[in-house]
Amino acid sequence: MSTVLYEKKNRLVIITINRPEVMNCIDPATDKKMAEAWNRFKEDEEAFVAIVTGAGDQAFCSGADLKAWPPFMIKKDAHFQRRRAYDGPGFGGLTRGIDIFKPILAAINGSCFAGGLEMALAADIRIAAEHAEFGCLERRWNVGLGDGGTQRLWRVVGLGRAMDLILTGKRIKSSDALSVGLVNEVVPKGKALERCLELAELISQFPQGAIRTDKEAVLRGIGEPLTEGLRIEAMLFNTLIGTHDFSEGPNAFAQKRNPQWKND
Repeated sequence: MSTVLYEKKNRLVIITINRPEVMNCIDPATDKKMAEAWNRFKEDEEAFVAIVTGAGDQAFCSGADLKAWPPFMIKKDAHFQRRRAYDGPGFGGLTRGIDIFKPILAAINGSCFAGGLEMALAADIRIAAEHAEFGCLERRWNVGLGDGGTQRLWRVVGLGRAMDLILTGKRIKSSDALSVGLVNEVVPKGKALERCLELAELISQFPQGAIRTDKEAVLRGIGEPLTEGLRIEAMLFNTLIGTHDFSEGPNAFAQKRNPQWKND
């Protein structure tokens, strides 16, 4: 059976890391499959929202399968670090190598450690089961954050809390993750995917043009001065002008009818 499951339900996509016997950790083959799954979602014009989760109810993803990534594998490939450290898709396929401006949700159904935490941070909305735990546990094995953790974590929870998690490698419960803004909601065990599907269905009902330009404006504006951020926002807003949906919304409102979206 595949270690990554890709399921499409109407306009929703569910990407599942399918290695529950090893806490859904990522080996090289699974890493490649995840990158392929994200590219598939990105390029599918009929796929509006993606949900990433883990198989079973014990783990979302516990990070890299360290037994499968021994140092000699890297040393044998002279170009490994150059390809993956700068312009490759990165661990889990969700770093600067793949820019996805469609909405992404994470159904965190259990342990969310190391690279799994980094993968969750790459989502836009994170829903955690009440028994989920979070942390940079790779500290114990001298493994660095390699899939955006040093850049995304502090943007989500603030610099002080991020440094606390990164430097101490401590585990925190879902209730603590909620209190610091690491997750958006906490739900009962077994309900994370269900809640994500509800949110994904809601989001998919909206016209997608403005959702995608707004997400892109937020991400591209990070770190920029306000004047540059406003320029980026205006530039992306202007790309909507002239599309069917740009005029359809106001027209439907004025005519007191349901809009007919083309998602152009």
